[in-house]
Amino acid sequence: MLKGAGAQGRRGAVQERPSALLPVYAEFPIRPVRGRGSWLIDEDGREWLDAYGGHAVAATGHSHPDVVRAIAEQAGALLFYSTAVRHPARIALAERLAASCPAPLERVFFCNSGAEANENALHLARKHTGRRTIVSVTGGWHGRTAATLAVTDGARYEETARRSGIPLSRKVPADDVPAMEAAVDESVAAVIVEPVQGLAGARDLAVEFLLAARRACDAHGAVLIFDEVQCGVGRCGAFSAAEAVGVTPDVLTFAKGLAAGLPIGAVVATPAVTADVTLGDLGSTFGGGPVPCAAALANLDVIERDGLIDNALHIGAWLTTGALALGVRRVSGRGLLLGLHLDRPAAEVQRELFARRIITGTASDPAVLRLLPPLSFSAREADLLLAGLAEVLR
Repeated sequence: MLKGAGAQGRRGAVQERPSALLPVYAEFPIRPVRGRGSWLIDEDGREWLDAYGGHAVAATGHSHPDVVRAIAEQAGALLFYSTAVRHPARIALAERLAASCPAPLERVFFCNSGAEANENALHLARKHTGRRTIVSVTGGWHGRTAATLAVTDGARYEETARRSGIPLSRKVPADDVPAMEAAVDESVAAVIVEPVQGLAGARDLAVEFLLAARRACDAHGAVLIFDEVQCGVGRCGAFSAAEAVGVTPDVLTFAKGLAAGLPIGAVVATPAVTADVTLGDLGSTFGGGPVPCAAALANLDVIERDGLIDNALHIGAWLTTGALALGVRRVSGRGLLLGLHLDRPAAEVQRELFARRIITGTASDPAVLRLLPPLSFSAREADLLLAGLAEVLR
């Protein structure tokens, strides 16, 4: 239990939502004013251990000094200009991503978010194939734009997409190889899948299922899209989850952990998929702005220099072993995208951890507690998380 946590933490858990803000997520009971590494500091100066990383965004921890320095230097030199001009940081980041992804993924488009990245990936697939139908997977979450809601699993999201007139995707049960093979035909533009599903509870899809998707797309001329908005940028044991599972798609999408907190999304595609892209087919005023690109380059430098991908594997295994020893029924996921499958509602466990000033997430599966800590999460911090979890589960 963190020092000073307990009743005071519970009394401070009720926060009023500012009246001007529309409701978005159920708010966590903390108002952070500073952050360093895996720790947030609230208005009263109390420290909170962050095992959620702001939805997997804080890949190198909060306010890493190298990233902050890169942001300040770029903002002082040139805060912004649109993609109507070339900029060294944008070019350098595109080349860095192309070099980091499995061949032949080497053509890059920048936007502002994961939803935008997936929207543009679907657009590229439809343009390339001349088809409209998309195949997606149960449990998948791909964004809140019209096109991405149409491929996201869940009745409430499908209804929103239906009102917009976007055709809904064909949903395939997760890990059902025959269903995947049957779903893809000559009418399908793309199959979109998270190799490790995030919101579903860190569900790592079977490699054979992903290979079946690859074979089906090859057989029918469809485009295979891996949505790595949450599971990419080193979180699952390689720079891309595609590399970790050994299956190469035609398009990869990144966002959350790419720039350590500044909004950026990226689509990385093969030359074949992008061969017919011409001026005006893609566009984004803010996508690939100088400051987010500078932040992303510094963030990737820290991940590489400090061996954070290996650390994600090591600490992920550490947390898995420790959680199973506490009686957690099962741990799913890869690296530091983990789902703890409990014998009670995860929301109750999350609230008790909040009272101990430990931040975790939940999932669409009500029994799964989701962990998305910074890739720099240490063994000591993992032990603090496990100690808090042990108290709650007792």
